[in-house]
Amino acid sequence: MTASRLTRIQLDRAAGALLGLVAGDALGAPYEFTSSPEPVADLVGGGTFGWAPGEWTDDTQMAICVAEVTATGVVDVDAIGQRFLAWLHSGPTDVGISTRAVLASVSSPAELPDAARRYYERHPRGAAGNGSLMRTAPVALAHLGDDDAIAAAATEVSMLTHGDPLAGEGCVLWCVAIDRGVREERLDGVRDALDLLPASSRDRWAPRLSEAESQPAASFSRNGFVVTALQAAYASIRETPVPDDAPPRHLEDALMTAVRVGGDTDTVAAIAGQLLGARWGASAVPSRWRDMLHGWPGYRADDLVRLADLTVRGGRPDGASSPGSADLDEL
Repeated sequence: MTASRLTRIQLDRAAGALLGLVAGDALGAPYEFTSSPEPVADLVGGGTFGWAPGEWTDDTQMAICVAEVTATGVVDVDAIGQRFLAWLHSGPTDVGISTRAVLASVSSPAELPDAARRYYERHPRGAAGNGSLMRTAPVALAHLGDDDAIAAAATEVSMLTHGDPLAGEGCVLWCVAIDRGVREERLDGVRDALDLLPASSRDRWAPRLSEAESQPAASFSRNGFVVTALQAAYASIRETPVPDDAPPRHLEDALMTAVRVGGDTDTVAAIAGQLLGARWGASAVPSRWRDMLHGWPGYRADDLVRLADLTVRGGRPDGASSPGSADLDEL
């Protein structure tokens, strides 16, 4: 891994990648699978599953499973798989269809990639959902500055539950975008990842990104599919103006745009929130939201910030150098 030198501002953006995910998830949870949620203004709770105001869903819960492992300083795929299985056995309120099918079919994490591949073979048009894209931030944070390592880890972690390579490719694209948000203050880094994909995949994804850059976010309301979920999130970010007087407010405004797309609102907003937080930082998440955010396994917003910080520090809270850890240059 190529070490990253992170300033305090970059550390805030790294924490924002996780906190933005959580905020988008909780904001969108009450409106899941509605056609046109209006107005969207705050963390109101409710919806199909009766979420409490500020409560996060399976999107954040699975991201926490990943982050609890990356916070140790490594991306141990078996350990992440074990966390996924423990989470499923804890009886979560909501679980994606393909994710549940794969996780419920095995007794050990080592079996997960094969189980995901078998599910894909049986359901070739139903194994590329958005369920691995929603949990990408910890993987990106674990390998900041190393695109090859990001791509490899993103693919492996996706393959624990999603056997269709298309799902893994979406994760590669979004992880690199998150990296660029944290390190370079960019919202367009998704295109940097195209060269990491096979040529045939680049030819498939490039026009899809162009659609997201040129069409209204509302065009992508059928967003349970990984491609349209990524398009919906990216289009929401791009079409929402950055306020001249308070640029970080773009995070809040764009998350509301993402929810108003409709469809899988919590997941699209969680996906968008990862990149928005990576660009604008944890400090851009409104304090009224941060105070309300909570959920499995008894965490609050500050616990997500802690996991993000440990992840970019290679598992060392004091920032001391270790193999694979970030070299921190705090201002």
